[in-house]
Amino acid sequence: MSKPIVAIVGRPNVGKSTLFNALAGGKISIVKDTPGVTRDRIYADCTWLNYNFTLIDTGGIEPDTKDIILSQMREQAQIAIDTADVIVFITDVRQGLQDADAKVADMLRRSAKPVVLAVNKVDSFEKFQADVYEFYNLGIGDPVPVSAAGRLGIGELLDEVVRHFPAGTGAEEEDERPRVAIVGKPNVGKSSIVNRLLGENRVIVSDIAGTTRDAIDTVIKRNGREYVFIDTAGLRRKSKVKEELERYSIIRTVTAVERADVVVLVIDATEGVTEQDAKIAGIAHERGKGMIIAVNKWDAVEKDNSTVNKFSAKIREILSFMPYADILYISALSGQRLPKLFDHIDVVIENQNLRIATGVLNEILMEAVALQQPPSDRGRRLKIFYMTQVAVKPPTFVLFVNDKELMHFSYTRYLENRIRDAFGFGGTSLRFITRERKEKE
Repeated sequence: MSKPIVAIVGRPNVGKSTLFNALAGGKISIVKDTPGVTRDRIYADCTWLNYNFTLIDTGGIEPDTKDIILSQMREQAQIAIDTADVIVFITDVRQGLQDADAKVADMLRRSAKPVVLAVNKVDSFEKFQADVYEFYNLGIGDPVPVSAAGRLGIGELLDEVVRHFPAGTGAEEEDERPRVAIVGKPNVGKSSIVNRLLGENRVIVSDIAGTTRDAIDTVIKRNGREYVFIDTAGLRRKSKVKEELERYSIIRTVTAVERADVVVLVIDATEGVTEQDAKIAGIAHERGKGMIIAVNKWDAVEKDNSTVNKFSAKIREILSFMPYADILYISALSGQRLPKLFDHIDVVIENQNLRIATGVLNEILMEAVALQQPPSDRGRRLKIFYMTQVAVKPPTFVLFVNDKELMHFSYTRYLENRIRDAFGFGGTSLRFITRERKEKE
């Protein structure tokens, strides 16, 4: 199901990051960082009253001089407008209503996106209630008093946020066409790949009903099957600050990955694989999406007999958390090996939806346990009673054991490898959940 995107907007020092951490931490859940994936924590998967959504902190506005503050605020607000379903506009009751607040509010008011106005640092509702009324002058609805640091008013704020979620959120789930997100750093050739596929396959470009981010998706038909390519190449904005450019790239990636079944990570062959590629790949990995690594501009690389092996080894080293992803060497310019992309997408989708019968799974489990004994601690050995698959996209397995504490991650990895040896599952991560039960049960 496609989750709504909620973006937090505001001036520096109004408590934006504090509010983000309060929303992402205490009363709602956050997805843990994937081991080995280093990235800025600027987004979190959250739940409130049975609503799932992705929260984005659009921070990073640190103007050096007053003359550029407005342009940077406009850029930040525009990012929120372009990507979000609901915008939380945060202000500071102690600083009062600022001219800069009014200018950003004017932009948000003219947008088609719903805005929830949060007045932060209201540590006492009785003391600051009169000051909160001042923010009605912004003309974007009723201000919600909150204290991010004190965790006051958070529930009321979230109630107001989820009230604005699009009707029938997730309705696009009924569309059974494969949804493919082309992601990667700026200027690696994402648009070129889509355009090349477009030209070769006589495509239809159309607005898809149910999309809420004003993006035009590309529908490409091949061998009688339609594929929806989600564009992440828009919003080409220049920024002198590299970190800001990376932040915008990650925000766009989160919104695209959220709606995709399969993610194609595009790497520039002339630059090689980078830590930024790892950040982007980590977003798709932790969300359990199907994964393909496409090395673009391969025709521009001087090659010898070991070039492919060396390049692949470097990718596996930096993207070590996703060894299941296939690597495809392509050229958007010449069209080299681009048609194979569809074959890989088909295989990944099939593996994402693969279900293994419980009986077959437990035969693999018994054989694996016989070959390598489960770990033990202080004389107590792990016993695995049985395993069953409970979900697809990604394939998810539950292991019933005598003691969860004895289930070391290395043994889980061993079992995963045995399952992959038997069934492949190329292009998709596998999830394992450990449940404890008494032996008499």
